[in-house]
Amino acid sequence: MRHLPKLRLCAGFSAALLTASLAHTQSSQQVVKPPKMVLWMDASTGTMAGMPDMDMPGVGGLMGMMSGLGGKGNADAKATGKGYYGAARGFGISPPRILDIAFWNSLKPGVEVSQRVPSGLKLGDKLPLLPILSEKVSQSSGSGEDYKPDEKEREKPKGRLLFYWGCSPTVRAGQPRIIDLSKITAENAQVMGLAFSGRYAPDRGARVAAGYDVFPNERDQRSVPKGGSLVGEHQLSGDSVPDTFKFTLGATQDIMPPIELQSQGTPTESVALSWASVPNAKGYFLHAMGGQGEDMIFWASSDVPDTGFGMFDFLPNGTIDKWIKDKVLLSPSVTQCAVPRGIFGAKDGASSSKGREEGSAMLRMIAYGGEHSFAYPPRPTDVKVAWEQEWAVRLRLKTQTMAMLGQGFAPQLNSGSNSGAVSNSGDAPAKPADNNPLNALPVPNPVNLIKGFFK
Repeated sequence: MRHLPKLRLCAGFSAALLTASLAHTQSSQQVVKPPKMVLWMDASTGTMAGMPDMDMPGVGGLMGMMSGLGGKGNADAKATGKGYYGAARGFGISPPRILDIAFWNSLKPGVEVSQRVPSGLKLGDKLPLLPILSEKVSQSSGSGEDYKPDEKEREKPKGRLLFYWGCSPTVRAGQPRIIDLSKITAENAQVMGLAFSGRYAPDRGARVAAGYDVFPNERDQRSVPKGGSLVGEHQLSGDSVPDTFKFTLGATQDIMPPIELQSQGTPTESVALSWASVPNAKGYFLHAMGGQGEDMIFWASSDVPDTGFGMFDFLPNGTIDKWIKDKVLLSPSVTQCAVPRGIFGAKDGASSSKGREEGSAMLRMIAYGGEHSFAYPPRPTDVKVAWEQEWAVRLRLKTQTMAMLGQGFAPQLNSGSNSGAVSNSGDAPAKPADNNPLNALPVPNPVNLIKGFFK
């Protein structure tokens, strides 16, 4: 007890030191003012593995379903597909190269501007950025709160969801994790949903709303032609836009090339997947899903359990680095992966009610190009000088592909003519819907099942 005053004195002295340290830290922090204008650019590349570029009618519905399996979503422009802003964020393979641009000008919101682009982009000298149409803005919060199942969906679900993971020729111990849909009740739905919903990264793209300018738009609906490049100088011009709003993109910030994926093996065996290293890729992720009777089977390339639903989107650099460290994503040095033997194998040669062979599965792969940011003027080195930004740019990149798992294929990026490629002039004949290679894919519809409890 005689030492109590001394202890109190020490504690008080320590508190004083901490307060002084915090005060010094706060006083030494630089004042950073947000930019008056921000330009967001999203560039996405998509292909069907083993096939040349082509515009495939009827893909929109499938791609919309695939996007519905990704993360929490966000309240922004609707992913309307070819022809308007918002398609780059989804899992798209048609058109093969999508460039989404959104611009916010706090000084003159919703006033048309133009973006001068390099000739290598093959889209002319400049692109018009027009005020977004009100009917193109999603009113959904993206949280699932506005989801209302129809009467058919209210029926008690059947079957199971089976989750496998890891690049391995055989099923690892402790797998699969199983959700028995018939045992889901109102009481345990949320717990089960959280357990299997998987990782996702909060979106860092433009929160597009009234007052934003976008491309593509109602006047210019072009996608990037084959061989188009972002490399070179870009400049914005328009009412209140300063002459300083120009920046140069280099090779590391270019549209990513297609993934050169190849496959060997059948669903009843271990399927060996390999690919050429994608230039500028910061990480990879693969995912497959298929059906057996009333069961849905999912597999992800992560070394730890994850459904993979939130992975097919742009990811921030920090998230990519963390998830590689956590063994969720494959590092950029990895160029092969094995799907475990038999997880998608057909049962007794059965066929589905739609005439498709059971045991097949749809494979998706994504390579992340990360984010690139620019701001003007440059940040002052003296922390005592406030950083007043006039404008900022954020560029996001990704490339993705899909294929029928177990159907052997190899890259065909340079084979054939480009007659089936997306045409910006409208003179290329559309590929008949009956010949759409996606028609043969075993596309289960887990979205309606999952939305009910993966929240």
